[in-house]
Amino acid sequence: MKIVSFSLEQANKYFGKIDGARFFIGSRVPFDGSKGLMNASGLATQRYNRLDFRDTYGFWADFIHPTATAEGGFFHTLNTYDRARFTFSFLQYGAHVPNGDFVAYFRALLKLPLAADYFPDLKLENNRVVRLTDKGSVVLESDVSTEGLMDYLNPSLNEVEDTEVIQAAKLVHWVQNDPQHRLTQIDIGIKHFKAKMLEYATLYGLDGKSDILCLAICDIRHQGRGKSAIIKAALQSPTPLKALLEIGEPKYHERLVVIRREINRLVVEGTLGKRKYSLAKKDFVMA
Repeated sequence: MKIVSFSLEQANKYFGKIDGARFFIGSRVPFDGSKGLMNASGLATQRYNRLDFRDTYGFWADFIHPTATAEGGFFHTLNTYDRARFTFSFLQYGAHVPNGDFVAYFRALLKLPLAADYFPDLKLENNRVVRLTDKGSVVLESDVSTEGLMDYLNPSLNEVEDTEVIQAAKLVHWVQNDPQHRLTQIDIGIKHFKAKMLEYATLYGLDGKSDILCLAICDIRHQGRGKSAIIKAALQSPTPLKALLEIGEPKYHERLVVIRREINRLVVEGTLGKRKYSLAKKDFVMA
């Protein structure tokens, strides 16, 4: 079992120690009346690199790259200060969505060999995350709620609690020291984008549409900065890509700068702009 110790230093920075190794957990930050942890910095080797995963995932390794970059890109990217209560991974999976990306990710983590070392009080029962207590198993998430799981990871947004720091420390240390954990993040992320792309292709009529247009829509929906009515209106405009890449301005200007930059980079290198989505294939095909 992994034992966590931690300290608060420099007024707002939490550092942890597991197995004798010291590491940065996150900074205590205020946000819209709440308080939580944030970690969006690290070494280049701790960041998602699409080139490392092309052999396994092909074009999809590139397709998620702009969104991953905008979300922080580090496997230990952490945020516990907003309504999701606990967000983690290079694509920032949020714990607030029933059966969402974070839940799928956490379920997959509990199947890994080191799961019992980091979370000995958790296990899967009927593919649900449950907590083991003296009174038996307590289900932490369902088809309609993840309240129990959010409480387990981050009891409240009022303050940075010890529980919140400890759970964050476990995930940060685990992903930094276990290649299987990092591969799980990527596998869940790409499966999630594939499933969502199929959903969006039907919802927005994207069969035969360019990979660039599809990527812009996937990023909008992943972040949640635009609803379907706005997306459909953008698709009907004379310049749909330009309209899509303006959804969220000016509030999310910095993110959109990153998305535009990374899309352009992939276009220039010849990775983007050559494929279209095929509903029949449930995948991108050469245009």
